[in-house]
Parts: sequence; structure tokens; C-alpha cells
Amino acid sequence: MPNTDIDAIDLRILARLQDDARLSNVDLARAVHLSPSPCLARVKRLEKSGLIRRYVTLLDPVGLGMTVSVFIQVRLERQVESALEVFEREIAARSEVMECYLMTGDSDYLLRVLVADVQALERFIVDFLSRIPGVGNIKSSFALKQVKYKTSLPLPESPAAHAPRMAKARRRPNSRSRTA
Repeated sequence: MPNTDIDAIDLRILARLQDDARLSNVDLARAVHLSPSPCLARVKRLEKSGLIRRYVTLLDPVGLGMTVSVFIQVRLERQVESALEVFEREIAARSEVMECYLMTGDSDYLLRVLVADVQALERFIVDFLSRIPGVGNIKSSFALKQVKYKTSLPLPESPAAHAPRMAKARRRPNSRSRTA
């Protein structure tokens, strides 16, 4: 990725787009105190640099019947590269898995799974998760209530204070699929 210097205007653009990615360029430009042409050029530069990965629409899971949110800790029998690759490939293919993290501590992976009901969760665990080669232990915890959920990143107030860290993060190769 190209090395991009971020300034306060870029941070304001990113903050506004995280809040509402459907803003027209004219409205975005007005919100960040730029004329439309330079604003669009900045957005294109942020997209090209990879800081803006993609634009998405957030849906209401309950309205779509996805009422069971479960956190699942998975421990593999052995933490060897081939087992990690198999597990990650299988998990990446499942739409119920909203998030998956390789972890330190007692579990190797933490999943957030969203399903319609307990029977769907049972099918996911029994018919799929427990059959992935190398899975040694599965622990589930149901989310009773979502206290906080957000998709926007905490942006620094001052670009200078975090510039070295942001530049380093942009240079780091990312072999994983990108998500918002």
C-alpha cells in the first residue's frame, strides 16, 4: 500500500464516513469544510491507500430472525500450522460466523456466531464445528443482551500523535480477507 500521510481533514472525512457511508460527496465536503472536488480526491486517496477498505450496509439481525448470539471458544488438539489453516478455512466459509479471532490464553479461537435459534446453534456445533479435524474442545456462552455494538473505529484526535503507528499498520501485509 502507498504510504499516505493523514491530516486532521482526513480524520474528519473518515469519522463522517464511518457514521454514514451514504453521504453524498457534496454533503461530506460541507461537513469537513472542503469544496467537493478536493474532498472527493481525498476520499479516493484514502480508498486507494487501503484505509477505507469497503462500504457496507448494516442490517438488523433481530428483524431478520437472527436472535441467538453466541460466543464460542475453541481449543485445537495441536497448535500446528496445518491445523490452524484447516480450521480458519472451514470457519471462513460459514455465514453464521460473524467474527473469528486467533487468541492467546486457554482457547485458540474465539468465535461470535449468530443464528436463528438454539436448534440452528446445535446443528452448527454438532454437524459442523465438532467435525473440523483437530478441534479438541468447544465452550459456548450465550449473549443475553447486547450492551454495546459499534462498527466505527476510535480515530485519534491528532494525526501527528498516531502517525508512526498508522503508517506501520498500512505497511503490514494482510493475507486475511478484509472486512469492515
